[in-house]
Amino acid sequence: MTATLVDSNVLLDIMTEDANWLEWSSSALASEAEQRRLVINAIVYAEVSVRFSRIEDLEETLPTDLFEREAIPFAAAFLAAKAFTAYRKRGGVKSNVLPDFLIGAHAAVAGYRLLTRDPARYRSSYPKLTLIAPNRGAV
Repeated sequence: MTATLVDSNVLLDIMTEDANWLEWSSSALASEAEQRRLVINAIVYAEVSVRFSRIEDLEETLPTDLFEREAIPFAAAFLAAKAFTAYRKRGGVKSNVLPDFLIGAHAAVAGYRLLTRDPARYRSSYPKLTLIAPNRGAV
């Protein structure tokens, strides 16, 4: 069974009951969970954790039987740095290796799909990555 790495924006949409994205994010997450393993990494975990004051509450919200925790492979860190360098050469203004580069590289190196509602951040850096995004299905 293949896996889907879940981007933090999808989880935050559900946790905050975002008026614009709750329906899409909930439906897409449920659909992926029916078909594949769901994976998160430390970057996603950290980004989501800002909503919680206690780790126990976060763990209850992201149960390990539903969201497998996985370390970011070193090859993904290398790929993220290369994607970031290319981003800067294209005129990108951020000056550090952004979490999105690590999330995208993790999915790409592991051969996972990426569930995100913000595909533009990943398309140019990881063109072979299968994205599950709004109005696009698997891209």
